[in-house]
Amino acid sequence: MSAPPAVRVEGLVKRFPRRRPWSEVLRAPFTRPRDEVLRGVSLEVGRGEFFGLLGPNGAGKTTLFKILATLVLADEGEVRVDGIDPGADPRGVKARLTPVIADERSLYWRLTGRENLLLYAALYGLAGAERREAVERLLRAVEIDEASERMVGTYSSGMKQRLLIARALLSRPSVLLLDEPTRSLDPVGARRFRRFLRSELVDRQGCTVLLATHDADEAFELCDRLAVLDRGTVVARGTARELAARVDEHRVRIVVPDDQVDAAIRLLAAEGRAARAEEVRPEAGWTALRTTVEGGAAAGAALLARLVAGGLTVGEMAPVPVPLADIIETLTGGHRG
Repeated sequence: MSAPPAVRVEGLVKRFPRRRPWSEVLRAPFTRPRDEVLRGVSLEVGRGEFFGLLGPNGAGKTTLFKILATLVLADEGEVRVDGIDPGADPRGVKARLTPVIADERSLYWRLTGRENLLLYAALYGLAGAERREAVERLLRAVEIDEASERMVGTYSSGMKQRLLIARALLSRPSVLLLDEPTRSLDPVGARRFRRFLRSELVDRQGCTVLLATHDADEAFELCDRLAVLDRGTVVARGTARELAARVDEHRVRIVVPDDQVDAAIRLLAAEGRAARAEEVRPEAGWTALRTTVEGGAAAGAALLARLVAGGLTVGEMAPVPVPLADIIETLTGGHRG
């Protein structure tokens, strides 16, 4: 018999009491209106998979995570983590699943990084040589061993996030929940941290990872598969390429000299391609145009060759990432209630 999926959610519904002004409460004190935050969510995550929950704020991602982490009970539906029902056996789920929340405040800032891990390792029941070896291994794994004797209060946001990951791995979970882990990081730090997450958690540690984010670039870069949530409903699921294709994966950015913009637009129009210039120029003397190219890399190479043959100087030609707003608007048909 095959092992159950790491996470399975079927028909999940969650409602919360609606906040009402005092005037409304006084008029109808016994009325209890409720807002449906999750509306029949279903998804399945395989073992060792990096799975993304992509959606805007208020889509229901955090509520779903709280249900998986046994912090909130669902009103309807079925949830299984490694085949275990969180409502029936919360301890069993907690032994297998660990949430890592951005801006976590439970680290002890006046202790060093190593002292924090030693403390939590003791709370997880590790002792003696086993505890010391686990802490040293994880400090090296998250690449903060050289800063392990510094107080956590002096750590950068990225270092604190790495320490939180190390703390989560002390319990050797099979499933990790990451809720917007790069929210407080600068763009360069966020990119480095994403590379660390993929290589360390999945490729080396073998964890199943669920990532909640509203950053399309982050989700597309990290995740094997994605589910797009909007207003408590799964509006799409699939690989990053599959979802981008449903929106428009053919957008490209072509950079040409300022004095060749009109000629480039005419050449593209002759091929039936509309083009527009970006408002912000990439650098002085150059303008970026946006257009579409269907047919993948071969079609892009052919277009580039024709533009050059037409006398244009092309400084750059690259695909344009699909913004989250475009994904949501397209997948919901532009109607969001």
